[in-house]
Amino acid sequence: MTAPSLDRSTAGILFVLAGMVAISINDMLIKQLSGGYPLHQIVFTRSAIGLIFSLALVQMEGGWSILKTRQPGAHILRCLLVIVSNMAFFVALAVIPLADATALFFAAPLFITLLSIPILGEKVGPLRIGAVLVGFAGVLIMQRPWAAAESLDANRLVLLLPVFAALTYAIMQLMTRKLGATSKASALSVYIQAMFILVSLGFWLVAGDGRFAEGTDSPSIEFLLRAWIRPAPEDWPMLIGLGLNSAVIGYCLAQAYRLTDAATVAPFEYALLPMAVVWGWLIWSELPDPAVWLGMILIVGSGLFVFLREKQKARRVARAAIKARY
Repeated sequence: MTAPSLDRSTAGILFVLAGMVAISINDMLIKQLSGGYPLHQIVFTRSAIGLIFSLALVQMEGGWSILKTRQPGAHILRCLLVIVSNMAFFVALAVIPLADATALFFAAPLFITLLSIPILGEKVGPLRIGAVLVGFAGVLIMQRPWAAAESLDANRLVLLLPVFAALTYAIMQLMTRKLGATSKASALSVYIQAMFILVSLGFWLVAGDGRFAEGTDSPSIEFLLRAWIRPAPEDWPMLIGLGLNSAVIGYCLAQAYRLTDAATVAPFEYALLPMAVVWGWLIWSELPDPAVWLGMILIVGSGLFVFLREKQKARRVARAAIKARY
């Protein structure tokens, strides 16, 4: 790894951390709004506002010409994957505590690191593989598979939704790594915002009057399919904040996976876990149980190990390169 590539790795890590801060705020706001608005209305409002910010970033990164692509099919597939991932996670979030839902979703960085080997051909050494497996054990502990169904916050199907969201998210981020070689981060963000708007409008045309939510006793289904309503004045700051966060998330994550390999930046998505705990405690007085705390320690520890391993390898290669020059 040369000095410029090390700088790219550092920048990628900083971008993914900024994206995690934005995601934590995004998840907190959506959970706050989930009791009164349908998911597709929140997504439409968030994406319409986020698209404005994303288009401003397009102008900063080169203008309208960067929106052109020779791979429209791949971009559409990427956008659909992130939409499926988001909606599966948010539907679960209406029922599951924020920290627990986030923990379940954290199979995603593990999927990314492992799938980057066959899909992207990236090299992941045995020590990093071992760290990832430790992190995955932490995720399993946080899911509490031994618990009786009646003691859980939701049924098993709802608990599986964040894991399904994690898998689709992982595939989407690996596609970002490939598409990012020829597309700017702001363009990737615009594509996603536009697809979110189209899909949410489709939901509105089919289910916007709330007829499919009538008679249901499932908070998740009600959140997904309830009727659109006029936003209350006090909710607009949260909706605008969602739009801004949407643009920041799309840009930061696309930039992170463009700048460096997926196995390097993926473990830093674990920073979202403590942020989710803080929001859950501050707003809903929710704190994880001991099993969740144990799993969180394993996951964060594995992520830190991967980071230290990357720094160690970079220094060793850098010293060898300097010696060769002189």
